[in-house]
Amino acid sequence: AALARLVTEAAAEAVASGGRFTLGLSGGSLVAMLARDLPPALSAAPGADPSRWLVALCDERLVPLEDPESTEGAYRVRGARGGTPAGSPGLLQFLPVHP
Repeated sequence: AALARLVTEAAAEAVASGGRFTLGLSGGSLVAMLARDLPPALSAAPGADPSRWLVALCDERLVPLEDPESTEGAYRVRGARGGTPAGSPGLLQFLPVHP
Protein backbone atom coordinates (compact mmCIF):
# COMPACT_ATOMS: atom_id res chain seq x y z
CA ALA A 1 0.00 0.00 0.00
CA ALA A 2 2.92 2.34 0.70
CA LEU A 3 4.19 2.06 -2.88
CA ALA A 4 0.75 2.87 -4.33
CA ARG A 5 0.46 5.89 -2.02
CA LEU A 6 3.91 7.10 -3.08
CA VAL A 7 2.98 6.71 -6.76
CA THR A 8 -0.32 8.57 -6.39
CA GLU A 9 1.32 11.37 -4.39
CA ALA A 10 3.93 11.83 -7.13
CA ALA A 11 1.17 11.73 -9.75
CA ALA A 12 -0.86 14.38 -7.92
CA GLU A 13 2.22 16.61 -7.72
CA ALA A 14 2.93 16.24 -11.46
CA VAL A 15 -0.69 16.88 -12.41
CA ALA A 16 -0.93 19.90 -10.08
CA SER A 17 2.02 21.47 -11.85
CA GLY A 18 0.07 21.23 -15.11
CA GLY A 19 1.94 18.24 -16.41
CA ARG A 20 1.54 14.61 -17.14
CA PHE A 21 2.68 11.82 -14.83
CA THR A 22 4.93 9.25 -16.51
CA LEU A 23 5.49 5.90 -14.84
CA GLY A 24 7.59 2.88 -15.79
CA LEU A 25 6.27 -0.47 -14.60
CA SER A 26 7.59 -4.00 -14.61
CA GLY A 27 5.56 -7.18 -14.42
CA GLY A 28 5.77 -10.04 -11.97
CA SER A 29 4.37 -9.52 -8.49
CA LEU A 30 4.00 -5.77 -9.11
CA VAL A 31 0.90 -6.45 -11.25
CA ALA A 32 -1.07 -8.02 -8.38
CA MET A 33 0.21 -5.51 -5.84
CA LEU A 34 -0.85 -2.49 -7.88
CA ALA A 35 -4.19 -4.08 -8.80
CA ARG A 36 -4.87 -4.44 -5.08
CA ASP A 37 -3.36 -1.22 -3.72
CA LEU A 38 -3.75 1.39 -6.45
CA PRO A 39 -7.57 1.76 -6.42
CA PRO A 40 -7.77 2.82 -2.75
CA ALA A 41 -4.70 5.06 -3.14
CA LEU A 42 -6.32 6.79 -6.14
CA SER A 43 -9.56 7.26 -4.18
CA ALA A 44 -7.58 8.94 -1.41
CA ALA A 45 -5.72 11.24 -3.85
CA PRO A 46 -8.27 12.74 -6.27
CA GLY A 47 -5.62 15.10 -7.66
CA ALA A 48 -3.73 12.10 -9.07
CA ASP A 49 -6.08 12.08 -12.15
CA PRO A 50 -5.23 8.81 -13.97
CA SER A 51 -6.22 10.34 -17.32
CA ARG A 52 -3.00 12.40 -17.08
CA TRP A 53 -0.76 9.31 -16.66
CA LEU A 54 1.39 7.70 -19.32
CA VAL A 55 2.56 4.20 -18.40
CA ALA A 56 5.57 2.55 -20.04
CA LEU A 57 6.37 -1.12 -19.55
CA CYS A 58 10.00 -1.69 -18.67
CA ASP A 59 10.19 -5.41 -19.35
CA GLU A 60 7.57 -6.14 -22.01
CA ARG A 61 8.20 -9.06 -24.29
CA LEU A 62 7.16 -8.97 -27.92
CA VAL A 63 4.57 -11.68 -27.58
CA PRO A 64 0.79 -11.59 -28.09
CA LEU A 65 -1.16 -9.93 -25.26
CA GLU A 66 -2.75 -13.32 -24.48
CA ASP A 67 0.67 -14.89 -23.81
CA PRO A 68 1.37 -15.46 -20.09
CA GLU A 69 4.75 -13.74 -20.61
CA SER A 70 3.11 -10.46 -21.71
CA THR A 71 3.38 -7.79 -19.03
CA GLU A 72 0.82 -5.57 -20.77
CA GLY A 73 -1.52 -8.55 -21.03
CA ALA A 74 -1.18 -9.20 -17.29
CA TYR A 75 -2.11 -5.59 -16.45
CA ARG A 76 -5.04 -5.64 -18.88
CA VAL A 77 -6.36 -8.93 -17.45
CA ARG A 78 -6.24 -7.45 -13.95
CA GLY A 79 -8.14 -4.40 -15.18
CA ALA A 80 -10.72 -6.52 -17.01
CA ARG A 81 -11.34 -8.48 -13.82
CA GLY A 82 -11.99 -5.33 -11.86
CA GLY A 83 -8.57 -5.24 -10.19
CA THR A 84 -8.12 -1.64 -11.27
CA PRO A 85 -10.86 0.97 -11.60
CA ALA A 86 -12.08 2.28 -14.94
CA GLY A 87 -9.78 5.02 -16.12
CA SER A 88 -6.83 3.74 -14.12
CA PRO A 89 -3.40 3.94 -15.68
CA GLY A 90 -2.58 0.96 -17.78
CA LEU A 91 -5.99 0.46 -19.31
CA LEU A 92 -5.86 3.19 -21.96
CA GLN A 93 -2.66 5.14 -21.35
CA PHE A 94 -0.02 2.50 -22.02
CA LEU A 95 2.80 3.65 -24.25
CA PRO A 96 2.14 1.28 -27.18
CA VAL A 97 4.52 -1.64 -27.59
CA HIS A 98 2.47 -3.72 -30.01
CA PRO A 99 1.91 -2.14 -33.44
